[in-house]
Amino acid sequence: MFKRILIANRGEIALRVIRACRELGVESVVAFSEADRDARYVQLADRAVCIGPARSDQSYLKVDRIISAAEVADVDAIHPGYGFLSENSHFAEKCRDSGYEFIGPTVEAMERLGDKNAARAMAKECGVPIVPGSDGLIESESQALACARKIGYPVLVKASAGGGGRGIRQANDDRQLRRALQEASREAATAFGVADVYIEKFIENPRHVEAQLLADNYGNAIHLWERDCSIQRRRQKLVELTPAPAMTLEKRKALCESAVRIAKAAGYTNAGTVEFIVDSKGDFYFIEMNARIQVEHPVTEMATGIDLIQQQIRIASGEKLEIRQEDVVHRGFAMECRINAEDAEHNFRPSPGKIELLVPPGGFGVRFDSHAYSGYSVSPYYDSMIGKLIVQRATREEGVATMIRALEELEVKGVKTSVPLLLKILKSEEFANEVPDVGFLERYFVK
Repeated sequence: MFKRILIANRGEIALRVIRACRELGVESVVAFSEADRDARYVQLADRAVCIGPARSDQSYLKVDRIISAAEVADVDAIHPGYGFLSENSHFAEKCRDSGYEFIGPTVEAMERLGDKNAARAMAKECGVPIVPGSDGLIESESQALACARKIGYPVLVKASAGGGGRGIRQANDDRQLRRALQEASREAATAFGVADVYIEKFIENPRHVEAQLLADNYGNAIHLWERDCSIQRRRQKLVELTPAPAMTLEKRKALCESAVRIAKAAGYTNAGTVEFIVDSKGDFYFIEMNARIQVEHPVTEMATGIDLIQQQIRIASGEKLEIRQEDVVHRGFAMECRINAEDAEHNFRPSPGKIELLVPPGGFGVRFDSHAYSGYSVSPYYDSMIGKLIVQRATREEGVATMIRALEELEVKGVKTSVPLLLKILKSEEFANEVPDVGFLERYFVK
């Protein structure tokens, strides 16, 4: 087991990793920016090292400064959290070349899966269904037009690198496709440094379902069941739950087993998530794999009782995965709502500022993961999420009722939050009577 770990991230995930380290008897060191100097996780870590100004491109995205912090703190390993450099293969390689274990997959696996076009080909070889699309990257406008006419409009132009919904454009005809190619390539080049794109058939009103995986360095890989993340705005998730609604146990098993096959084919290790879209008939199609821990990992932890962050650390330290597939038991229903400091009534405008009062909810089956507190200042420099509210109960009906009660109990003053919108969604007839797809939020709640 490691003696000391550097956490190259901020917010609630930094605090989450600190807690896992403490329970494992591992010292934690936080790399923080000037904007986060007063953060609670900076105070709770065994040591903290400032790595630069507030802007992430001068701190959390500066590989050399993070490596320097690791040297100063004399750590054994670096945990990247999610976002920032978590899926950057160059960072992972730099960590290991500098003598620090990267708590995540190998560089080779990251590169195989980071290219979404190559990952599609790998999934196809594994017998996993993929969305019809181009055979490889799009090299010319004429090739794109021929592909789109063959599979039929509408289509999606998608960046081969990156994630978070960037570098994706929909096209309904030839004219829109020409524009989509330019826009997606330009955005991908800006966001990820790679302008490559490919084409997929647009599946109308799909659901977004993903499988959580764990894999060690000895060839063992298991799934921890699935999460439905369909309630999202502009491909940014807002509510996640398990089990995925309107899917039979056989379909759920098939989806999760497909995810394990992809991970094994890629030589994947540590925690990861394989993402699928599910159509109206319940058929699933592979879209990509996220080579990191997910924001919504507590949904799986609550449903299975397995600490994913501790498993990440154990696997990276060289331990064998002691959990077998038959040991993973899915318990009831679990759900997560993201609490963002934003104003949903005004186009989800960020709401930075001082939190005058924060009173978290509690009670049976309730968990609140947050780095915020009364007096904490929400920075305008970073993502607006200030916490995650998670519940676990025996049934969906009980879980939704508990989530509504917990959201009503949560008190945040001083900044606008997503709580009113979340309550509106969960109390609606549409949520009760429909199976939400990725267009659910825009269709009923956001105009």
